[in-house]
Amino acid sequence: MKPQPALAVLRPGEPFPPLAHAWPADSPAPGLLAAGGALDVPTLRAAYSATIFPWFSAGEPILWWSPDPRMVLQVARFRQHRSLRRAIQRFAATPRGEIRIDTAFGEVMAACARAPRPGQSGTWIGPEMRAAYQALHQAGHAHSVETWIDGHLVAGLYCVAVGHAVFGESMFTEVTDGSKIALGALVAWCRRHGVPLIDCQQNTHHLASLGAAEMPRADFARQVRALAAQPPAPWRFEPVYWTDLLSPSSA
Repeated sequence: MKPQPALAVLRPGEPFPPLAHAWPADSPAPGLLAAGGALDVPTLRAAYSATIFPWFSAGEPILWWSPDPRMVLQVARFRQHRSLRRAIQRFAATPRGEIRIDTAFGEVMAACARAPRPGQSGTWIGPEMRAAYQALHQAGHAHSVETWIDGHLVAGLYCVAVGHAVFGESMFTEVTDGSKIALGALVAWCRRHGVPLIDCQQNTHHLASLGAAEMPRADFARQVRALAAQPPAPWRFEPVYWTDLLSPSSA
Protein backbone atom coordinates (compact mmCIF):
# COMPACT_ATOMS: atom_id res chain seq x y z
CA MET A 1 0.00 0.00 0.00
CA LYS A 2 1.34 3.42 -0.93
CA PRO A 3 1.99 5.81 1.98
CA GLN A 4 -0.64 8.52 2.43
CA PRO A 5 0.61 11.79 0.87
CA ALA A 6 1.50 14.65 3.21
CA LEU A 7 -1.18 17.30 3.52
CA ALA A 8 -0.47 21.03 3.76
CA VAL A 9 -2.02 22.64 6.85
CA LEU A 10 -2.69 26.34 6.31
CA ARG A 11 -2.84 29.23 8.71
CA PRO A 12 -5.52 31.88 8.03
CA GLY A 13 -4.34 34.08 5.17
CA GLU A 14 -1.61 31.69 4.07
CA PRO A 15 -1.56 31.02 0.30
CA PHE A 16 -2.61 27.69 -1.15
CA PRO A 17 0.05 25.23 -2.29
CA PRO A 18 0.42 24.57 -6.04
CA LEU A 19 -2.30 22.43 -7.58
CA ALA A 20 0.28 19.75 -8.36
CA HIS A 21 0.40 19.06 -4.60
CA ALA A 22 -3.21 17.80 -4.58
CA TRP A 23 -3.54 14.11 -3.77
CA PRO A 24 -3.58 11.94 -6.92
CA ALA A 25 -6.32 9.67 -8.22
CA ASP A 26 -4.90 6.55 -6.47
CA SER A 27 -4.76 8.24 -3.05
CA PRO A 28 -7.26 7.92 -0.17
CA ALA A 29 -8.84 11.28 -1.09
CA PRO A 30 -8.23 12.25 -4.75
CA GLY A 31 -7.98 16.00 -5.22
CA LEU A 32 -7.41 16.89 -1.56
CA LEU A 33 -5.00 19.83 -1.49
CA ALA A 34 -4.87 21.36 1.99
CA ALA A 35 -6.54 21.70 5.38
CA GLY A 36 -7.11 24.69 7.63
CA GLY A 37 -7.02 28.32 6.60
CA ALA A 38 -10.19 30.38 6.71
CA LEU A 39 -13.54 30.72 4.95
CA ASP A 40 -13.45 34.49 4.63
CA VAL A 41 -14.30 36.27 1.38
CA PRO A 42 -10.71 36.95 0.22
CA THR A 43 -9.69 33.31 0.81
CA LEU A 44 -12.74 31.93 -0.98
CA ARG A 45 -12.27 34.26 -3.93
CA ALA A 46 -8.59 33.31 -4.19
CA ALA A 47 -9.49 29.63 -3.92
CA TYR A 48 -12.09 29.62 -6.69
CA SER A 49 -9.86 31.71 -8.94
CA ALA A 50 -7.30 28.91 -8.59
CA THR A 51 -9.91 26.10 -9.14
CA ILE A 52 -9.90 25.19 -5.43
CA PHE A 53 -13.04 24.73 -3.34
CA PRO A 54 -13.85 23.83 0.29
CA TRP A 55 -15.70 20.63 1.15
CA PHE A 56 -15.83 19.13 4.64
CA SER A 57 -18.28 17.65 7.11
CA ALA A 58 -19.12 18.53 10.71
CA GLY A 59 -16.24 17.78 13.05
CA GLU A 60 -13.62 18.02 10.30
CA PRO A 61 -11.20 20.88 9.68
CA ILE A 62 -11.70 23.02 6.59
CA LEU A 63 -10.62 20.84 3.66
CA TRP A 64 -9.66 22.27 0.26
CA TRP A 65 -9.93 20.31 -2.99
CA SER A 66 -8.95 20.54 -6.65
CA PRO A 67 -9.69 17.23 -8.42
CA ASP A 68 -7.98 16.14 -11.62
CA PRO A 69 -9.77 15.68 -13.95
CA ARG A 70 -12.51 18.22 -13.30
CA MET A 71 -16.17 17.74 -14.22
CA VAL A 72 -17.21 20.71 -16.39
CA LEU A 73 -20.36 21.59 -18.29
CA GLN A 74 -19.61 23.37 -21.54
CA VAL A 75 -22.77 25.46 -21.88
CA ALA A 76 -22.85 24.91 -25.65
CA ARG A 77 -23.15 21.17 -24.94
CA PHE A 78 -25.97 21.31 -22.40
CA ARG A 79 -28.05 18.25 -23.20
CA GLN A 80 -31.81 18.61 -23.16
CA HIS A 81 -33.54 15.27 -23.28
CA ARG A 82 -37.03 15.43 -24.76
CA SER A 83 -38.81 15.43 -21.40
CA LEU A 84 -36.57 18.15 -19.98
CA ARG A 85 -36.92 20.30 -23.09
CA ARG A 86 -40.70 20.04 -22.84
CA ALA A 87 -40.58 20.88 -19.13
CA ILE A 88 -38.52 24.01 -19.84
CA GLN A 89 -40.80 25.00 -22.71
CA ARG A 90 -43.89 24.67 -20.51
CA PHE A 91 -42.24 26.60 -17.70
CA ALA A 92 -41.05 29.38 -20.00
CA ALA A 93 -44.53 29.71 -21.54
CA THR A 94 -46.64 29.84 -18.39
CA PRO A 95 -47.20 33.02 -16.36
CA ARG A 96 -47.24 30.83 -13.25
CA GLY A 97 -43.49 30.18 -13.52
CA GLU A 98 -40.65 32.64 -12.96
CA ILE A 99 -36.88 32.49 -12.76
CA ARG A 100 -35.38 34.84 -10.23
CA ILE A 101 -31.75 35.48 -9.36
CA ASP A 102 -30.47 36.43 -5.91
CA THR A 103 -33.87 37.06 -4.30
CA ALA A 104 -33.67 34.13 -1.86
CA PHE A 105 -30.02 33.13 -1.57
CA GLY A 106 -30.24 32.10 2.08
CA GLU A 107 -33.38 30.07 1.49
CA VAL A 108 -31.78 28.24 -1.44
CA MET A 109 -28.72 27.34 0.63
CA ALA A 110 -30.91 26.16 3.49
CA ALA A 111 -32.95 23.98 1.13
CA CYS A 112 -29.77 22.53 -0.40
CA ALA A 113 -28.54 21.72 3.10
CA ARG A 114 -31.75 19.78 3.78
CA ALA A 115 -31.25 17.72 0.61
CA PRO A 116 -27.94 15.82 0.97
CA ARG A 117 -26.29 14.33 -2.07
CA PRO A 118 -27.02 10.68 -2.98
CA GLY A 119 -25.01 8.30 -0.81
CA GLN A 120 -24.47 10.86 1.96
CA SER A 121 -26.15 10.50 5.32
CA GLY A 122 -25.71 14.16 6.22
CA THR A 123 -24.84 17.46 4.60
CA TRP A 124 -21.59 19.30 3.98
CA ILE A 125 -23.47 22.63 3.97
CA GLY A 126 -23.20 23.24 7.70
CA PRO A 127 -23.60 26.53 9.58
CA GLU A 128 -19.98 27.55 8.95
CA MET A 129 -20.33 27.04 5.20
CA ARG A 130 -23.69 28.79 5.07
CA ALA A 131 -22.30 31.84 6.88
CA ALA A 132 -19.24 31.91 4.62
CA TYR A 133 -21.23 31.76 1.38
CA GLN A 134 -23.75 34.28 2.66
CA ALA A 135 -20.82 36.68 3.12
CA LEU A 136 -19.55 35.74 -0.35
CA HIS A 137 -23.04 36.46 -1.71
CA GLN A 138 -23.12 39.86 -0.02
CA ALA A 139 -19.73 40.59 -1.60
CA GLY A 140 -21.20 39.83 -5.05
CA HIS A 141 -19.41 36.53 -5.69
CA ALA A 142 -22.13 33.96 -4.90
CA HIS A 143 -25.53 33.79 -6.56
CA SER A 144 -28.77 31.84 -6.47
CA VAL A 145 -30.83 30.88 -9.52
CA GLU A 146 -34.36 30.23 -8.32
CA THR A 147 -37.40 28.44 -9.78
CA TRP A 148 -40.65 30.02 -8.58
CA ILE A 149 -44.19 28.74 -9.29
CA ASP A 150 -47.26 30.68 -8.20
CA GLY A 151 -45.07 32.88 -6.02
CA HIS A 152 -43.46 29.95 -4.18
CA LEU A 153 -39.79 28.97 -4.27
CA VAL A 154 -39.86 25.33 -5.44
CA ALA A 155 -36.29 24.71 -6.67
CA GLY A 156 -32.96 26.39 -7.20
CA LEU A 157 -29.22 26.26 -7.17
CA TYR A 158 -26.39 28.41 -5.92
CA CYS A 159 -23.05 29.06 -7.52
CA VAL A 160 -19.88 31.10 -7.16
CA ALA A 161 -18.76 33.56 -9.84
CA VAL A 162 -15.42 35.31 -10.25
CA GLY A 163 -15.46 37.46 -13.35
CA HIS A 164 -16.79 35.19 -16.12
CA ALA A 165 -15.83 31.99 -14.27
CA VAL A 166 -18.88 30.20 -12.81
CA PHE A 167 -18.72 27.35 -10.32
CA GLY A 168 -21.82 25.31 -9.54
CA GLU A 169 -22.22 24.31 -5.90
CA SER A 170 -25.51 22.60 -5.03
CA MET A 171 -29.17 22.45 -6.02
CA PHE A 172 -32.52 21.35 -4.62
CA THR A 173 -36.03 20.80 -5.87
CA GLU A 174 -39.48 20.15 -4.47
CA VAL A 175 -41.07 19.50 -7.88
CA THR A 176 -40.23 17.32 -10.86
CA ASP A 177 -37.48 18.88 -13.01
CA GLY A 178 -37.40 22.03 -10.86
CA SER A 179 -33.64 22.04 -10.30
CA LYS A 180 -33.02 21.11 -13.95
CA ILE A 181 -35.08 24.14 -14.97
CA ALA A 182 -32.90 26.29 -12.70
CA LEU A 183 -29.79 24.79 -14.29
CA GLY A 184 -31.27 25.41 -17.73
CA ALA A 185 -31.80 29.04 -16.72
CA LEU A 186 -28.17 29.30 -15.59
CA VAL A 187 -27.05 27.82 -18.92
CA ALA A 188 -29.28 30.31 -20.78
CA TRP A 189 -27.81 33.16 -18.70
CA CYS A 190 -24.28 31.95 -19.45
CA ARG A 191 -24.95 31.75 -23.18
CA ARG A 192 -26.43 35.24 -23.22
CA HIS A 193 -23.38 36.71 -21.44
CA GLY A 194 -20.63 34.75 -23.16
CA VAL A 195 -19.77 32.50 -20.20
CA PRO A 196 -18.54 29.26 -21.82
CA LEU A 197 -18.50 26.76 -18.96
CA ILE A 198 -19.85 25.88 -15.52
CA ASP A 199 -17.68 23.98 -13.06
CA CYS A 200 -19.43 20.89 -11.67
CA GLN A 201 -16.54 19.73 -9.44
CA GLN A 202 -17.25 15.97 -9.24
CA ASN A 203 -18.22 13.41 -11.88
CA THR A 204 -21.75 12.06 -11.43
CA HIS A 205 -24.05 10.17 -13.77
CA HIS A 206 -26.67 12.91 -13.38
CA LEU A 207 -24.29 15.64 -14.54
CA ALA A 208 -22.98 13.50 -17.38
CA SER A 209 -26.56 12.96 -18.58
CA LEU A 210 -26.89 16.74 -18.91
CA GLY A 211 -23.75 17.06 -21.03
CA ALA A 212 -21.00 17.61 -18.45
CA ALA A 213 -17.67 15.89 -19.10
CA GLU A 214 -14.28 15.58 -17.46
CA MET A 215 -11.52 18.05 -18.33
CA PRO A 216 -7.84 17.89 -17.34
CA ARG A 217 -7.28 20.18 -14.39
CA ALA A 218 -4.47 22.04 -16.14
CA ASP A 219 -6.77 22.94 -19.05
CA PHE A 220 -9.55 23.93 -16.68
CA ALA A 221 -7.23 26.10 -14.58
CA ARG A 222 -5.95 27.84 -17.72
CA GLN A 223 -9.48 28.71 -18.79
CA VAL A 224 -10.51 29.82 -15.31
CA ARG A 225 -7.58 32.23 -15.06
CA ALA A 226 -8.65 33.92 -18.28
CA LEU A 227 -12.35 33.98 -17.37
CA ALA A 228 -11.76 35.27 -13.83
CA ALA A 229 -9.87 38.25 -15.25
CA GLN A 230 -12.96 39.42 -17.18
CA PRO A 231 -15.48 41.84 -15.65
CA PRO A 232 -18.57 40.20 -14.12
CA ALA A 233 -21.80 40.04 -16.10
CA PRO A 234 -25.05 41.41 -14.60
CA TRP A 235 -26.74 38.76 -12.49
CA ARG A 236 -30.36 39.07 -13.54
CA PHE A 237 -32.59 36.86 -15.66
CA GLU A 238 -34.88 37.98 -18.46
CA PRO A 239 -37.42 35.63 -20.10
CA VAL A 240 -35.84 36.38 -23.50
CA TYR A 241 -32.78 34.44 -22.31
CA TRP A 242 -34.73 31.23 -22.92
CA THR A 243 -34.60 31.91 -26.67
CA ASP A 244 -31.14 30.50 -27.34
CA LEU A 245 -31.75 27.49 -25.14
CA LEU A 246 -35.05 26.61 -26.83
CA SER A 247 -34.03 27.29 -30.43
CA PRO A 248 -34.16 24.26 -32.77
CA SER A 249 -30.35 24.21 -33.00
CA SER A 250 -30.14 23.62 -29.25
CA ALA A 251 -32.40 20.56 -29.28
